[in-house]
Amino acid sequence: MATTFFLRTKRKKGYAPVCIRVQSSVLKINIRQSTNLMVAIQKWNLSRSSRNFRNFLYSSEGYVLFEKLEEIRLTIDKKIKAGVGVTAEQVRQIVQEVVYREQIKKPQCMSLNAYMALYQEQAEQGIRKTQKGTAFSPGTLKSVRLARRQFEMFQVKSGRVYDFNDIDYGFRTMFLSYLYGEKKYNVNTAAKCINTLVTILGAAEAEGYHTNMKCLSRQFRAKRMDVDNIYLTKEELTAIMEADISHMTKLHEVARDIFMVGVYTAQRVSDYNNIAPENILVHPDGSAVIRVRQKKTGTWVSIPVKDELMSILVKYDYRLPHVTEQLINLYIKDVARVAGIDEPVTVENTAGGRVTLQTRPKYELVQSHTARRTGATLMYLAGMDVFNICMMTGHSSVAMLKKYIKASDLERARTISNDAAFTKW
Repeated sequence: MATTFFLRTKRKKGYAPVCIRVQSSVLKINIRQSTNLMVAIQKWNLSRSSRNFRNFLYSSEGYVLFEKLEEIRLTIDKKIKAGVGVTAEQVRQIVQEVVYREQIKKPQCMSLNAYMALYQEQAEQGIRKTQKGTAFSPGTLKSVRLARRQFEMFQVKSGRVYDFNDIDYGFRTMFLSYLYGEKKYNVNTAAKCINTLVTILGAAEAEGYHTNMKCLSRQFRAKRMDVDNIYLTKEELTAIMEADISHMTKLHEVARDIFMVGVYTAQRVSDYNNIAPENILVHPDGSAVIRVRQKKTGTWVSIPVKDELMSILVKYDYRLPHVTEQLINLYIKDVARVAGIDEPVTVENTAGGRVTLQTRPKYELVQSHTARRTGATLMYLAGMDVFNICMMTGHSSVAMLKKYIKASDLERARTISNDAAFTKW
């Protein structure tokens, strides 16, 4: 066969693009490129004679994939057998004509509202993948639903149906005004609606449904604010662990322990709330590492287990009870209040798009995500290398990590002065 398909990846799980190879020793052809068709790596690697592969082949996902691959192969092989040959550019054109046939044949055949409904449905069913070829995370799906719901409600409010070419800066201004004024959303929630809408519009443009490039510019996206979240000091963490909560429910104790696991792992609640024995690796010397795949990014992270963390894991036989994020947020505030974490804290509020200052007792601001920020900040203040912190937290860059480090300027300066490298420059 002149045309074959393969995966160019070392990963064992997730999704990867199917690559094509066209070769002919007679015509001196050896072409390799991606088809842009994504496939589950584990399913692709199944034995072609196995029942599991046949089940995949006859599934809706597998049928569409292999139907397109077979058409590509037959088209190219026909040219090779005829002695015509193909160039890399011709292979690319053949692939695009097959892969994007529906979009090429039917541009502008779907309204923006219909496309958003289809986009959400495909994302929820796992048919549509992210740009990395992975399934949409629960958080991203939530953002898609929010953006679509508010876009539909805005159209009802304005008495107008918007299509692809109607999304311009005038629409952006009115939509933001609606989100701020009518919905009383804060800056970041409104920005999430706008930016998710832009992402969907970008996908529609790539699929040939519109040519409106104004809404895809960097300036069209809305900027998020760096939320002035708090972190807890080591002394406050000690107070939380030593607080007398015997008069509270058992769930208060469990929520406190799960929160502390979040501090010591510096993970998101969706990751530290589900740690099980299979996530824990114990070395011969007795040291342990927690290895989890983050649900939001799909990134694998390895976290050395501190003694304090190990004591909590042992307490629950290495399988933490699952408590919803809402209950953790509710109960950890109660525990922090009993622990005396009540100093007044002034924070910014952006409800309705306007920045206002509010002063509240600190325990009211403690929530599940405070654990991740606290862990990252305390590691930084202890002098830990920022790149090592990124390896633990799963942040892709130091710039992203900076948003989680809530130390003051004076605390940062003290950390710098204690850095061994600072005395040498």
